[in-house]
Amino acid sequence: MSALDVEDFILQNRAVADQVETFRGYWESEKHWQARREFILRNISEYDQEQLDHLLSLSMVWANNVFLGCRYSTELLEKVKEMAEGIVVEDAPVFKTRDEIMKKQQGR
Repeated sequence: MSALDVEDFILQNRAVADQVETFRGYWESEKHWQARREFILRNISEYDQEQLDHLLSLSMVWANNVFLGCRYSTELLEKVKEMAEGIVVEDAPVFKTRDEIMKKQQGR
C-alpha cells in the first residue's frame, strides 16, 4: 500500500481511520506518527480486533528502530521491516553502534 493508497483507505474506511488515530502517543511528532500510522494502516487488515495490541506493539518496534535506533532480535526486525516495506521516512536518523565508532577512531 503506497502513501496514496493509505489516504484512499482512510477516506473509504473512516471508522477504522478514526480508531487508528486514537493510537497516537502524545510523545510522537507528526513525522513519527505519520510513519507509524501508515505502518498500522498497511497491516491492520491482517489482524483481528483481539490481535490489535500485537500489531500496535510491532508498529512501536518498527518506529523505535527507525527513529530511535533501538535494537531487537534479527527475526523481529526482519518481520517489521517486511511489514513496513514501501514506507518512506524522509530524513530518518542514521545510528552507529559503539563498535563502529570505536573502529573509526582507531583508524585515525
